[in-house]
Amino acid sequence: MDWRDIPSLSALRAFEAAARLGSLSEAARALNVTHAAIAAHVRALETEFGHPLLRRSGRGMVPTQMGAELARDLGAGFAEIAAGVRSLRRGREDRPVTLSTTPSFAENWLMPCLAAFWSAHPDVPLSVQTSQDVVDLRREGIDLVIRHGTGPWPGLEGIVLTHAKMVVVGQPGRFGPSPSDLSSQAAWDRVLTLPWLIDQSHTEFNKRLLNLGIDRETLVTTELPSNALLLPACRAGAGVSAQPHALVETDIADGRLEVLAEEENTDYAYHLLHLPGPLSRRAQTFVTWLRRDCGGIASAS
Repeated sequence: MDWRDIPSLSALRAFEAAARLGSLSEAARALNVTHAAIAAHVRALETEFGHPLLRRSGRGMVPTQMGAELARDLGAGFAEIAAGVRSLRRGREDRPVTLSTTPSFAENWLMPCLAAFWSAHPDVPLSVQTSQDVVDLRREGIDLVIRHGTGPWPGLEGIVLTHAKMVVVGQPGRFGPSPSDLSSQAAWDRVLTLPWLIDQSHTEFNKRLLNLGIDRETLVTTELPSNALLLPACRAGAGVSAQPHALVETDIADGRLEVLAEEENTDYAYHLLHLPGPLSRRAQTFVTWLRRDCGGIASAS
């Protein structure tokens, strides 16, 4: 198709509405534009085609013979477009909600929440994809993504799902008593003398250690390929680990891990994001539930 052969779609839409409704004013109201804009579009088409397309009849307008033929063809074409859009929207509404996040966040924060969601909303299928890589939501057909960082996220919108204050955790009692102020310099100086477990796969967490003034070269470390291996070793007392609080809050609450030092303030958080525009009904149901029942806390910028 050569789009240069086709007049302005806005003009064609304005003329079709005027011919169908028999009034420039009614067409303006239907399309939420001014009477003058509709008239200008019709005049532009008449100039391009070299023939009148509408003529006055009483207080209204009726199409000329050429105008009636054009209006009929435009009506059929716009109806086909509308049918295609409706079909696409129905397909979007019927498919599962697709969510992408990191393996560690899915295992330690998200999945414990989902049993309650599936119980409350058995009619909303949810597909969870895990990856350490940044995914392209549009290209991959993903509805929602959870990302760790400070934002902003260009081209995306959403909410702050949960804050990500960094804490150093270890097996309860394994490394002796901690200072009363876990954000104090004394607490941090103490944990630097302990054996550390490092997740090789999550480079962003390791960059945050530098922000906390921790030089990995000065630590006694054991490196593991993923947090899925690191956290069981940490619970067993093999060493300490720096983790976003969200990933270990259940372990802390259940007494499997204790906090030995903690970050005082941070702008880091886990953000629930999506492409601009309205979500599907199912995706919106999931987002609303997540905010209300599983820790969603604030609107993201």
